[in-house]
This record gives sequence, C-alpha cells and structure tokens, in this order.
Amino acid sequence: MSRRSSGLIGVWAEAQRQQQRQQEAQRRASVQQQRQSERRQREYERDIARLDRERQAAYRQSREADARARSQELDARVETLTGLLAAGCAAPPFRTGSLGRDADVPPPFDPGPLAQPIAMPDPSRYQAQGGWTAGRRAQAQQDAQTRYQRDLDAARRAEADRLRQLAEQRAGYESWAAGQLAQARAHNAGVGELAAGLRTGEPGAVVEYFSAALYAASAWPEGFPRQLSCSYDRGARQLVLDWELPGFDVVPAAKSVRYVASTDEERESPRPVAQRRALYRDTLAQSMLLVVRDLFAADEFGVLESVALNGFVDDVDPATGRRAEIFLATVMVDRTTFRALNLAQVSAVDCLVDAVRGQLSARPDQRAAVRPARRPEDLGDGVVSHDDGDEPDLFVMDPIEFEVLVAELFRSRGMRAVTTQRSNDGGVDVEALDPDPISGGRIIVQVKRYRNTVPPTAVRDLYGTVQGAGANKGVLVTTSGFGPGSYAFAQGKPLTLVSGTELVELLHQHGLRGRLGERSAPVAPVVPTPTLVDLPAPVPEVEDEDGAGDGDDFNVLGMTWAGPVVLDVCALVCAGARVLDDDHFVFFNNREVPGGSVRMVPGAAGDRAAVRVAFDALPPRADRLVLVASVDPEANPEADLSGFTDAGIRLRDGAGAELDRLEVSDGRAGETALVLGSFRRRAGGDWDFVVGGKGYRGGLEELVGDFGIEVE
Repeated sequence: MSRRSSGLIGVWAEAQRQQQRQQEAQRRASVQQQRQSERRQREYERDIARLDRERQAAYRQSREADARARSQELDARVETLTGLLAAGCAAPPFRTGSLGRDADVPPPFDPGPLAQPIAMPDPSRYQAQGGWTAGRRAQAQQDAQTRYQRDLDAARRAEADRLRQLAEQRAGYESWAAGQLAQARAHNAGVGELAAGLRTGEPGAVVEYFSAALYAASAWPEGFPRQLSCSYDRGARQLVLDWELPGFDVVPAAKSVRYVASTDEERESPRPVAQRRALYRDTLAQSMLLVVRDLFAADEFGVLESVALNGFVDDVDPATGRRAEIFLATVMVDRTTFRALNLAQVSAVDCLVDAVRGQLSARPDQRAAVRPARRPEDLGDGVVSHDDGDEPDLFVMDPIEFEVLVAELFRSRGMRAVTTQRSNDGGVDVEALDPDPISGGRIIVQVKRYRNTVPPTAVRDLYGTVQGAGANKGVLVTTSGFGPGSYAFAQGKPLTLVSGTELVELLHQHGLRGRLGERSAPVAPVVPTPTLVDLPAPVPEVEDEDGAGDGDDFNVLGMTWAGPVVLDVCALVCAGARVLDDDHFVFFNNREVPGGSVRMVPGAAGDRAAVRVAFDALPPRADRLVLVASVDPEANPEADLSGFTDAGIRLRDGAGAELDRLEVSDGRAGETALVLGSFRRRAGGDWDFVVGGKGYRGGLEELVGDFGIEVE
C-alpha cells in the first residue's frame, strides 16, 4: 500500500530542484564566460598577429620606398650630368644691366604712433561735484579746475615731446632716403665705369666682368667647383683662363638601390666601370663647352675674339703623390667657329675633340693629364691664384683690394657680385645676387677691416639699409669679431655676421688667399652669447656740464617711451638684490652716488630721462645696477603704467654716439612702479643686461622696499 508524501517533503524537494537548477545555470554561465574569454583572447592574438604583419609590411614598404627614392636620386643625378650643356644653353646670357640697382623712390615716411596727436583733456569732464554750501561748491570748482590744468599741462608736454620725436624721425628718414639714392647712383656709376672699361677692352674690367659671368651661371649642379684664374690678351682679344672641373666622384658609383628583406638592408648595384668612365668624360666635355658658351654669350661689347680654356682638377698627382692641378682638358676656339655649333644637338666629346680641336684626357678617371696650350700666368692680370705663394695679410690689405676679395668670395659661391664704390665710407661695399629661386635674392654686403670688435650699431645700420633697399639679406664681413649684443640683435633677422676667422676659413674653402696678421697669432673667434650687451671700449675723458672732467670712462643710459605718462627714472647700485646703502639710491632727491659713478643727467635728443654710469668706477662689492621707473605722483597722481609703452634704453658712449638699444617691458594697468632691468657684473668684469618686468601697485615706496630701503 502506497503513501502520499506530505506537503513539507514536497516543498523541500522542490527547493532542492531549484537549487540544483541554479547551480547548473551558474555552471553553464561560468563555462560560457570562460569560452567567451578564450574566444576574446584568440581574437586578440589574431589581431596582434595581423597588426604585426601589417607593421612588418609597412616597414618593408617604407624601406622599399627609401630604396626606390635613392635609385631615383641616382637617376636624377645622371640625368643632370647628361643634360648639363643643354640646361646651360637654355639659361639667359649674363649682362652688365643685371648688375645695376634700381634707384626706386623710397617708401613714404611712416611715423607710426607718432602720427597721432596727444588728445587734450575735455573741460566738460572736469565739473565740480557735490557741495551743500557755497563755500564747498567753490572749493569743488577750484579742485576741478586744478585737475584740468594739471592734466592739460601734462598733455601739452607730451604733445611737445611727440612733435620733437616726429621731427627727429622725419629728419632721420630724409637722411636715410638721400643716402639710399646716393648709394644707388654710386653703384650704377660703378657699373657704368665697368661697362666703359669693357668697351675699351681694359684688361682689369674684362677679367672682372667675365669672372663674374662664370660665377653667376646658374646651370652648374650642386657640388661642382667654380674656381678660376683668368687673364686677358688685349692685343689678340683673347681671354685665357684655367677652370676647375669636377672630380671622378661626381658620377655616382651606384646604379640603383634595392631593399633585401631577408637581411633588412639596402644593397647598391654598382654602375659598370666603363659606363661611369664614359659619363665622366662626357661631363668634362660638357663643362668645357658650357664655359666657352657662357663667355661668348656674355660678351655684349664684342671684346672676345677667342677663348683659351684649360680645365683642371685639384687632386693627387699619381706621378708625384702630391696634390696639384692636373689638367684634363684644353681648348682654344674663336668666336666664328664656336657660333657655328648647334650645342643642343652635339655629342660633347666629339664636339670638343673634333669640331673645335680641343684635347680631352683619354682616362680622366686615372688623372691622365693633357698639356695646356696657353696659361693665364703667361699674361699676368690673374684674378684667382692657385699657387703656394704667401697669403696676404687682411689687416694691411688695401681697402679696395679687400672689397674686391670679398666680392670674389661671393662669386666663388655661385653668386653675382660686384663692388659698389671705390671707397671705404661705411656704405654698401658689395652688391650680390644669389640666383637660387627659393633661398636666393639680392644681398647687401658691408666689409669692415677692423682690429677691434665691431659695435652693435654697425649691425643695426646694416639692418636698416637692408630694409630700406628692399634686399633679401644683409651680410657684414669683418677681419675682427662681433660682440654678443650684435649676435643677439641679428638673431631672427635676415642678417649674417662673418668674423675674421670665419672669413679666412671661407676664403680657403673656395681657393682664395688671406690671413689675419702673423700666422702664429690668429684672431680667436667670438662666441655669441645672447642677452649680453657690448660695453664700449675706453673713450677719451669728457668734461661735465661744469667743465670738469671726472677721469672715468662712462656710458649714458637714455630712457625712451611712448605715451603721455610722466615718470621718474631711478637707479640702485646693489650687491645681489639689496642696495648697498641709501646713498647708492639715485633718484630726484639724490642725483648721484658718492664718487659720481652713477648720476642723473639731462637726456640727449630723443631721451626722456638719462642716467650716466661709469661701470669701471662702481664699488667693487657692487654687482648690479638696477634701473626702475615710477609714475610721478605730482604730475600724474591718478595715472598708472598702462601708458608706458614702446620703451627702450639707449646705450651711448661718452661722446653721445648710440652703441646699442635695449628693449624693456611695457607697463600694466594698476601698477605705478616697474623694474626696467639690471646690468649685472660677470666674472670677467664685463656687464650683461637682464630685462626686468616686475611691477608694483604701491609705487616707488613698495619697489625700493624690496631692495632693502626703509621708507619713513
């Protein structure tokens, strides 16, 4: 007989079944989660492998592209060599007209902010405010009138100062414009003299002109030398010259480049030796024909009846083992014969050897020489000498010869260059034209045969000349060096400074000669250090206003700024960040320090305040001279430094000549005192200028408190 289960047992059994189902669901979920994790891991590994394959493929493609690019460069180089003569024949001929300078009308005078008159105060804004009684109203009216008169006087002073500065700028502009016109006329007169010398067959003019024509040719590829020696036979109307040819390495030794993935390297396929030799010989023949073509094409006055050209390489002579000029080609050809040639269609080697009966080395790669028929030294009047004679001392070289040498240097670098004036007046000495279509353009060159450091004013003058002339670049060449202030000014501007040691190195690189004094005592190069200020060399003793000289070499620091705000400029002689004592604080009530090494003086033309400083006479324990400015509380009681803009310090020597100009920070609204900057003594005794900029809302009292002065 069966028994029916009780309700309690049924509930328990159902709970067990529910628990089993939950555990089974959890187990299935865990298994599913594990499977999903494994699947994601496999997908991740597949992605990593795919990315790795893609990276490898991209890397290989990059290396293959690099190899193709190198192969294309090799092909382009060979194409340039094979098309050298054709490219040269397509270039326009050199002419004296390209040497002239346009005497353009200078740009109109632009006074900038000085063109705007200072606004006068409006009387309607100075009305009396408040006052319950007649007495108070009268007092308020009197106060308003006082404020108006004070502001009117300040505005009138500012307007008078603006008019004075405007007149000075206008006079300076007119002087500059006249100088630019005079320089252009002098330059064009020099070109006219050169053209006149060419017409009469004057040997010096002929040599200078045709040397410039060869140096200015734009068809020569990168790496081709441009050195020559040249003379002119006036009787035979023949130009005789030696011209440097490229070496065998001008032809690429590799024919192509391919990437080998198995070794991860690029391999060059060598160019067949026979092909390389043939290409080199053809390049030499093209070079010889192109030189002759350029000479006859540039002969606008018909002074050349024939040309005797010798091509050489500067290499080791296999016979002697010493470096020498090895002549690989020579030709003597007259104008009539050469004009009959169609250079665009000739085979260069056949044309040189057969048509014009020149000589070309059969094995130029092995430096097998030929014998020149005629050399420039047979006539004299050489321009560039390649012998081993003594080098000229640049310090004692004639100024005109020095300018000619610098012009020769620019021509040797592939530019057109001529001297502009037969004098050393500090103007534009050499005019150069770089034919590069991207980085080239008109270049103004000044040369200074100095023994002492070139002052920063010379660099600033050159920059003004470059801007006024609309040139692309200015180059200042000297036999001495430049101070850090000059390098700091030139930074970021289209200016290049070439010191004496750099000049000698450039001359030697381009086959020219020059040295600086005795060989045992070369001039040390000047290392540029931005922010340093070139303090001047000692100047003669100058008398004070009372007629007594103090015997110290000094500078004058003139302050300039725009805006109507009236300022008190002060100076603090400090050791570190602390003034030496109250006596070494120079301001309106203490106009000089003990001993007079720092004193307030009237400003020169254009200066609104000035401080005279004898740096060498400052106390030994002083290592800083701090310049500060504050709003004049009597002239501008309600003003702040927002009107203190376009400020600068003019550094002058004892004679008043401006040596440098130092920029300082503009003022800010709400501030009434400002640290302009400080001159700091270096370990060697020189001084450098550090721009300030810290402002104070509490005026001069708060400022001097930071420097240790207690104000009662």
